[in-house]
Amino acid sequence: MNEWNNDTVVEVFPAMWEGFIVVLQVTLVAGLIAVLLGLLVAIAERIGPPWVRRVVSGVFQFIRNTPLLVQVLFVWTATSLYINPEWSAFAVGSAVLGVHYASYTSESYRAGIEAIPVGQWEAATALSLPTHRVWGAIVLPQLLRRSSAAVANWIIAMFKEVPTLFVIGVLEMIAQAQKYQGQHYDGAVEGYTIAGILFLAASYPVAVAARRLENRLAKSHY
Repeated sequence: MNEWNNDTVVEVFPAMWEGFIVVLQVTLVAGLIAVLLGLLVAIAERIGPPWVRRVVSGVFQFIRNTPLLVQVLFVWTATSLYINPEWSAFAVGSAVLGVHYASYTSESYRAGIEAIPVGQWEAATALSLPTHRVWGAIVLPQLLRRSSAAVANWIIAMFKEVPTLFVIGVLEMIAQAQKYQGQHYDGAVEGYTIAGILFLAASYPVAVAARRLENRLAKSHY
């Protein structure tokens, strides 16, 4: 049966809502990883020893240039076979998603670092300020202000990528819709429609806020 059925909507919605909560939880965990790891990578590429910069740059170039789906399947398989088969799909999927998007947030942070006027770096050197003082008092406040809108956009993009994790058994919305369809041989249209509406309802307001923040920050630079 492929026709729209309002009774099916009522029946499938609780499962879809549970899947939506899982999406939010994954986004929170992976987002923290992406924000913090991306910042560490950007700093390491700026002030780390040459060999550290080469290794970090090579690893994250590789991550940026391979599909997320391949990374999820590879890490899940390797973890299950060689590390700890008891690790949950939620934990592994959130970690892979977070590291994947850290490769993008690090580029936004790097752009923010490069946007800091050269004169400020020279002044800090002339004053012989210690590295932690330079970064804590001068670089990071400007970096976070300049990069926050771009990083927010990456988190929104990551939020919409969470359904990729259904391939390893994370019961987000798409997995819930497929599970319902498999049990009832119906409900695919209703389930996917609810998933789309919930994604839109959650991401659109955040995207608008990020755009306003980006515009406000752009004006403050002039």
